[in-house]
Amino acid sequence: MLTLFTNRFQAFQPPQGVPVRITLGGVRFKLPYSLTHSVRELAPRRDYLNAPEPEFTTAYRGGLDQLGPERIAARLQQIAEAEGDHRLVLLCFEDLAKPGMWCHRRTFAAWWRDVTGDEVRELSPMDQQGTLL
Repeated sequence: MLTLFTNRFQAFQPPQGVPVRITLGGVRFKLPYSLTHSVRELAPRRDYLNAPEPEFTTAYRGGLDQLGPERIAARLQQIAEAEGDHRLVLLCFEDLAKPGMWCHRRTFAAWWRDVTGDEVRELSPMDQQGTLL
């Protein structure tokens, strides 16, 4: 069993589950929790990192399609089994409570729902304009 959530590094709380970094770069500030897992395959690539949202989304989802849900699930399941916790929280930097903000963690969540039918809930507050999904 695997239950996925998303959040930002600064809002994560250990009772939420196992923190998993899905960013290219590491965290350059002190965290009040241990961050031992990273899934670089879910980080966006540098060649489209700064592209406008539509182009970014197309490129990022294309990469996810190439990896496939089975391979991604297997990688995430390894972390869940190592930690003895089925709740994984995929983390990046963006504060989605800011109007108009978007990020790859929610793009991943939408893709995951589309290919598996499983929801990936955001644990931090989001802008209520509905622009993310």
